[in-house]
Amino acid sequence: MAYPETINLPFNGEIIRSRFTQIKSAALAGAIAGYWAFLQGESLLLCGNGLYRGDLPDLLAIDGAPLLFGEWDGEPVRLCTVPAELSLPDTMHAVHWTELPDELATLYGLARQILYWEKMSRHCSRCGNNQMQRLSHTWGKRCAGCGHEHYPHIHPCVIVLIRRGEEFLLARKPEWAPGRYSLVAGFVDFGESLEECVTREVLEETGLKVTDIRYAGSQNWPFPSQLMAGFVAQYVSGEIALDGEELEDARWFSRERMPPALPPPRSIARWIIDRFALGCTGTAEPGAPPEVVVSA
Repeated sequence: MAYPETINLPFNGEIIRSRFTQIKSAALAGAIAGYWAFLQGESLLLCGNGLYRGDLPDLLAIDGAPLLFGEWDGEPVRLCTVPAELSLPDTMHAVHWTELPDELATLYGLARQILYWEKMSRHCSRCGNNQMQRLSHTWGKRCAGCGHEHYPHIHPCVIVLIRRGEEFLLARKPEWAPGRYSLVAGFVDFGESLEECVTREVLEETGLKVTDIRYAGSQNWPFPSQLMAGFVAQYVSGEIALDGEELEDARWFSRERMPPALPPPRSIARWIIDRFALGCTGTAEPGAPPEVVVSA
């Protein structure tokens, strides 16, 4: 049975499809009415519960020229950054992306991804020229020096739940919050398919061999610019042997024996765990709704 696709996770476009239309011309925003996506570090500036709407506030200094990147609720929405140390007008407050509702978090993620591309594409990586011309109807740019075309760099990653009967493998990195365990993950390498990457990453990081690798779903992850392809695989053989670099621990868990904390609910890691670990028993069909709720 095929696993369901992930279409409604935060940071995927489906979340804001009814409110947002992307404009890929990346035209600089002039004196136009509409909304503003003000990014201040890892926060989005809000007025009340929504985006600021109107002219640029006199008390708000911004970094660089604003960028028109779409329409929000049928009106233009502009993007720009605000210095981290800047005091905000009384009508505005900063909300960290983890505290935003899903729609605004998704818009924040897209804005952040676009800003990252803008930063990384100021110079041609082929000849070093700093005159980059925008290509119409796309986020791509052409070097005015050598003519080479550049397009946003989306980095494909795999993330996988390994099942062994009713048990499943979770691992943790040393920099994570105390007690938090998640799934094995890694970047796709040269010459690899996604399934080959799953096999290699699992073996390199844990010493285990897997089979029956099935696609579960995907999530855009804008920190800074990943595409997370999720999988579920079955354990074949091997004993846990950590690589000594990526992970500090990996263990077999079950619905009755859980780690102190799981990934945040907005992540594809948690989505996979909820549906294909906590929502499945040895006899349940893959993709059955979760019967157990565990707080992060």
